[in-house]
Amino acid sequence: MRHPLLAKETGLDIFVKHENHNPTGAFKVRGGLNLIGSLSADERRGVITATTGNHGQSIALASRRAGVPCTIVVPRGNNPEKNAAMRALGADLVEHGRDFDEARERVEELQRQNGLRYVHSADEPLLIAGVGTYALEIFEDLPDVDVILTPIGGGSGACGCAIVRSGVGSKARVIGVQAAGADAFTR
Repeated sequence: MRHPLLAKETGLDIFVKHENHNPTGAFKVRGGLNLIGSLSADERRGVITATTGNHGQSIALASRRAGVPCTIVVPRGNNPEKNAAMRALGADLVEHGRDFDEARERVEELQRQNGLRYVHSADEPLLIAGVGTYALEIFEDLPDVDVILTPIGGGSGACGCAIVRSGVGSKARVIGVQAAGADAFTR
């Protein structure tokens, strides 16, 4: 959608892709639906993942729709609203560790113990392919777009956007952005 206030402020023709209107309020749902929908019969016995929010909601929603048991590990003290949303979507939520890395380590232990399909939050080609569909829509609607600003977070959205950009032969610059207080990827 064109964004006239940003256009006026910057002097540029600016469009905003409102992924916040998706069922989980984020673009990540696209990746979860694609990945969970592509699981083998054996993998459908159950999935497990670590998250602090949007990725977990994506996997929980997709798992519920596909009838796949879903376990999500979050750090202790994680956002209570995100936790409530994942539980409401049917996930078995486990709180473990001080941060995402400790939660992820617990996922790897539980995955080995229980034979579940570990769904990494970014290192998953089918997840990135699903997420990349938002970029495909941008290039279909705006084939001559010059610049796309995309969030970094865990990297799946930026990777999907860059892959699609190359796949459609666009010369657009893809610029990843992140909050100054969450600059792990920059560092």
